[in-house]
Amino acid sequence: MWSILAEHQHIMQFVLQVARVAATLALVTVIFVPLEAAFPVRREKVFYKGWATNLVWYLISSASAVIVLAPAAAIVGWGVHAVLPEALTGASAALPLWARMIAAMVVGEVGFYWGHRLCHQIPWLWRFHAVHHSAEHISFLVNSRMHPVDAVFTRMSGLVLLYATGLASPVGPNPNLIPTLILLIGGLWSYFIHANVRWRLGPLEEVIASPAFHHWHHTREDHRDHNYASMLPFMDRLFGTFYLPRHWPAEYGVTKPISDSLTGQIIDPFLGEPHPQKAS
Repeated sequence: MWSILAEHQHIMQFVLQVARVAATLALVTVIFVPLEAAFPVRREKVFYKGWATNLVWYLISSASAVIVLAPAAAIVGWGVHAVLPEALTGASAALPLWARMIAAMVVGEVGFYWGHRLCHQIPWLWRFHAVHHSAEHISFLVNSRMHPVDAVFTRMSGLVLLYATGLASPVGPNPNLIPTLILLIGGLWSYFIHANVRWRLGPLEEVIASPAFHHWHHTREDHRDHNYASMLPFMDRLFGTFYLPRHWPAEYGVTKPISDSLTGQIIDPFLGEPHPQKAS
């Protein structure tokens, strides 16, 4: 069997991708299901309404990351490298890896913040982003409840800045290392901030995003359109969208429900329906 896989590298790559997706799902499930049971914001069943839809979205998001996001990132990386002067894209090349990684976390967050905020302010983008906000029960799997158009746009918003500043480069040793680490760290933290876990981080909530910080981003009406950052709340402090009281949101979701069916959630945004709300 292994000799067959060795002779057909594309099969081996597929098997490895399936294994990675399954391992990630198993890991976050083992971590967050017990935490959500022990420290819930709201007491819910393990198999709450909508969990199966979220699970399928996890599979769709995992597939779109490989099929759409990876090629798009490669094209953008080479395009930025070809268009911008080397003095700009190569400015960060001399930095040690740890310094580049820290800078990349901040620069990538700037891009993600504005990409995310535009998804709330531009009606066409909101139609796709509303799929993520339609969840009325917030749990770790809601992290993956993202339309592929929405997922690619928000992630590319951060990656473009990384390539433009030279913190990520399509040439040189390990060209995919920093973008991969940024997406990996951000993705894993995003499971935490979506979790139905009543944990507050005290003074650290000004430094790193917490479940409470992001749950307020999912509020149905009360102070919606706040807390756009994925990991660094000072972005919202800087741009005037920070909101974090001591209590938790009363309701989650959108003001006008979207389709409950997976097919509707995938197709309706392309048709201009539904248009649940125009973000303020």
